[in-house]
Amino acid sequence: MIKKIIVKNAVKEANLIRRSNRIPQKSEIVEKIISNVIKFGDSAILKYTKKYDNVKIDSITVDKAELKKAYKEVTANQLNSLKKSKKLLEKNEKMLLKRLTGIVSSENGVTIERALKPIESVGCYVPGGRARYPSTLMMCVVPAIIAGVNRISVVSPPMKDGRIDPVTLVAADICGIDEVYRIGGAQAVAALAYGTRTIKKVDKIVGPGGLFVNIAKFLVSNKIGIDMIAGPTELLIYADSRSDPRYVVKDLISQAEHSPDTICGVVTTSESLVKKLVNEIKNTLNSSLSRLEIVSASLRKNGFIALCKNEDDGISFINELAPEHLEVISENPGRIASKINTAGIVLLGKYSPSSASDYCLGSNHVLPTIEFGKSKSSLSVLDFVKLVNHITVTKMGLQSVQKYIKELAFAEGLPNHYYAVEERFRN
Repeated sequence: MIKKIIVKNAVKEANLIRRSNRIPQKSEIVEKIISNVIKFGDSAILKYTKKYDNVKIDSITVDKAELKKAYKEVTANQLNSLKKSKKLLEKNEKMLLKRLTGIVSSENGVTIERALKPIESVGCYVPGGRARYPSTLMMCVVPAIIAGVNRISVVSPPMKDGRIDPVTLVAADICGIDEVYRIGGAQAVAALAYGTRTIKKVDKIVGPGGLFVNIAKFLVSNKIGIDMIAGPTELLIYADSRSDPRYVVKDLISQAEHSPDTICGVVTTSESLVKKLVNEIKNTLNSSLSRLEIVSASLRKNGFIALCKNEDDGISFINELAPEHLEVISENPGRIASKINTAGIVLLGKYSPSSASDYCLGSNHVLPTIEFGKSKSSLSVLDFVKLVNHITVTKMGLQSVQKYIKELAFAEGLPNHYYAVEERFRN
């Protein structure tokens, strides 16, 4: 049902877990999809939508009438929840942007202003398929809006009836987005990267996706910017002997229901907890559980409980695995969390489940996966701005560094760098 691992070597055990979800650097299928979208444009997109989504659509574009019509299928409570999530996310993104605005340094006649400039256009990939993700739309779109991005395009796979989920469309509307396309997969990434007759190319693509989407993002990243490799979902829970096994198992299931490719695991030093967790999983996985087939497949394929000799080994294992979500449900979660450097998000205490951060805590749930937490952080307003240096130098300021420029320019064999400076002091 779920693997039990005795961790003797953190690197080795983490690599064994990772082996099944590496993103291949090449894929003939994805390369062909991208190539055909470049060559045939919209017709290739329609063809691949029918082939991979099993949906025949006549129009790629979602018009304003369809956006407005979606409101009839959304409840008042759903609408209020979308607005609450949006408000919390906006607050945190604005705070971050404010901290980075107005940074000026000045010394000896040299003034540097760090100016933030928004990216001109962005494409947001919102997954579909086995579930619907209006929350992901907001996680991608809101930071872009706060950053001041001029044009935001949203792509999302259609449902079986050819429409996009109404709650997702309403989320787009309350964010002020009216450029929405009913396409997904590698073909959507290719369309955003290269453009078609209907879809105008963008400067950067953000958002999580499945295998084909991530391979496509990797392949187009030599042409345009991407945020990170995000998806499938990962959850690791650090728990001790005092942790409630019910909370731990419920949290595992909450992420396992995304897809059979989800990685969900527990790391602990308590043998007694391992036994309790195994029993709790057996008791919980019954016919009354929603999305049982997906949850069972996920835990069977990628679920694990890692037993470590001591706390230090557990922390080493976590840092090596670099999980997307890390929950610390222990007696002193702050002490454990302070030693974690690689997780995409760290949730401390039993009242901070990853499922809450997916929706309505004000944090962003587009997070690095597949070890990218070692070098990447969650999606934020920072992904939608460029830092441009505005530099003003006085005559005295340039003179104060003239001799250093000379030494470095000649050391590098680039004397004309220095002569350009020297010329300004000739009589």
